[in-house]
Amino acid sequence: MRSKTKLAFIILLFAVFNLMGSLHLMAQTVWVDELDLSTMTQGYGVPSKNKSLDGNILTIAGEKFDRGVGTHAESLLTILLNGKATTFNARVGIDDEVKGQQPAAEFIVMGDGEKLWSSGIMRIGEKAKSCSVSLAGVQKLQLIVSDGGNGNYYDHVNWANARIETKGATTFETYNPIVSEPYILTPPPPAEPRINSAKVFGVRPGSPFQFKVPATGVRPMKFSASNLPKGLEIDKESGLITGKINTKGTYIVTLKAKNAKGEAKKELRIECGDKIALTPQMGWNSWNCFAQEVSADKVKRAANAMVESGLINHGWTYINIDDFWNNHRDSDDPSLQGELRDADGRMNTNERFGDMKELVDYVHDLGLKIGLYSSPGPWSCGGCAGSFGHEEQDAKTFSEWGFDYLKYDWCSYGNVIDGLPDNDPYKVSSLSYNGGGELETAKKPFEIMGEYLREQPRDIVYSICQYGMSDVWKWGGSVGGNSWRTTNDITDTWKSVSGIALDHEKSAPWSKPGNWNDPDMLVIGHVGWGNTHPSKLKPDEQYLHMSLWSLFAAPLLIGCDMEKLDDFTLNLLTNDEVIAVNQDPLGQQATCVHTIGDLRIYVKELEDGSRAVGFCNFGLDILDIAYNEFNKLGIDGEQTVRDLWRQKDVANIKTAKDDLSLKVPAHGVLLYKFTQAR
Repeated sequence: MRSKTKLAFIILLFAVFNLMGSLHLMAQTVWVDELDLSTMTQGYGVPSKNKSLDGNILTIAGEKFDRGVGTHAESLLTILLNGKATTFNARVGIDDEVKGQQPAAEFIVMGDGEKLWSSGIMRIGEKAKSCSVSLAGVQKLQLIVSDGGNGNYYDHVNWANARIETKGATTFETYNPIVSEPYILTPPPPAEPRINSAKVFGVRPGSPFQFKVPATGVRPMKFSASNLPKGLEIDKESGLITGKINTKGTYIVTLKAKNAKGEAKKELRIECGDKIALTPQMGWNSWNCFAQEVSADKVKRAANAMVESGLINHGWTYINIDDFWNNHRDSDDPSLQGELRDADGRMNTNERFGDMKELVDYVHDLGLKIGLYSSPGPWSCGGCAGSFGHEEQDAKTFSEWGFDYLKYDWCSYGNVIDGLPDNDPYKVSSLSYNGGGELETAKKPFEIMGEYLREQPRDIVYSICQYGMSDVWKWGGSVGGNSWRTTNDITDTWKSVSGIALDHEKSAPWSKPGNWNDPDMLVIGHVGWGNTHPSKLKPDEQYLHMSLWSLFAAPLLIGCDMEKLDDFTLNLLTNDEVIAVNQDPLGQQATCVHTIGDLRIYVKELEDGSRAVGFCNFGLDILDIAYNEFNKLGIDGEQTVRDLWRQKDVANIKTAKDDLSLKVPAHGVLLYKFTQAR
């Protein structure tokens, strides 16, 4: 009996070991909130484990959840499964913490590039939707939240009870294919002088002339200019050219800059005639940094930073004040309270700005120019006084103050079209994109201000902010506009930047000197609309952003905190060969002429006959290819190929037989210039 008992015990023990081994191979649950979420990208804030974005209990339509991930559209989490998962399950929806707002979002599950499930557009108050997806054989899982088509404002969303069932005990890694560490490509400028101005400058007869010769190199530096037209003079210490030209004509001037290391020369063509802004505007705007918190002091500090950082030496010129420089209709902030206009109808500045002429003079004395903001409606986007009914008076006031630039923002003109009273209770911002209607209705308010600006005794660059309604690029120049927005507001997300870039191409035929299509400001550096943070764009995405805006011949308006410029951001803003593509006198806007999967190839013809080419990767995988279809780019013969970011020649090819090796980062770019070999 003892031997039988011993045998039974051995058999039982063997069965237990087998059972333990089987259990090890049985399904395991991996909770998404246990994974590394640092690789997750999202439109605002950071992902929250087992909490909502604002740190509350995850709650969807009153239903509470103990586990999950709170995030914000647009968001992406990539999980490497390596074929070891069986199913993904979750309950999804918009968190109750944003009740009173109008969020909308869509949840999407992707497996190896294929859409496995989507929620459809969800809104606040909708019950959580159940998601159950088979992951058999899937190597890479992507959990995506896109906005619901109304922007990503207040899109606080939850992947509640999100979990992955596996074939056995395993661990999963999260992954972000977009490089996170910044890297610098722009070489430092040489010690010798180098003049970085555009090749052409426009001015109207009799208008005050101001042109700062931008030059890098060690200081001190002396400036001169030969063949200056009558009425102009150059300050030899600063390189600032001022005065007036009274006679129309084309004047070819030779600029010179000299320091202890050498001398530089560059030809500048001054066109005195009917057109200004012959190259796209370059400068800074307060909105994406300060928003409603802007003040004269902050504007002065931004102007000082433009000079002290050296940006002024690369052609950056304008310091533009956006909304909230004048009094508000009903703000609780004492600094925004007061009479909107004085007894004569002249617009008042608010307490933060005071003497506007003093501020303008301060900026001009730095060698910079300055811009202002208003609306054709009764109110600005933020609820400050607009120009409706006072257009002639405001144009004259802006000119008397000495402004060089006006951004004119549609906003509450929707009230005027709809016949709503001036004290309409709706928030002005909610009317920003309403209306537009018939073409003449859309054009009228901008035509009125355009005529009055033309009557002023100084040049004022006219920037129409109309969000692309009624195909503004087709008629913006006819109402006096020098540039016009083609899209809604930009945000520092890949979805926003890439979406605007892809949509912007339709306006290309209308780009020309003096008339520029504006895809909105640069979202690099520290941005935040009153609460700044480093741009959420990854480094490669920022290179792509700056490259495309340069190829597009778009106004380059910095939107970041100028006092927080780091080396990486300065690298993006001080590459003179990239800027030269933007400032090319021919004024053509690049278009996509060839597409290979996620690779879009943009070509911009330059005045000297060369071509700037952007190999732009909109996908999530590095593209490593040998390219030889140069005929599709309009390029033939022997070519010198120059990498503009690295400022060096990388190849000499015969397009009829040679391949060009390309390795383009995910969401990145190679920006090359092709020049006929001599």
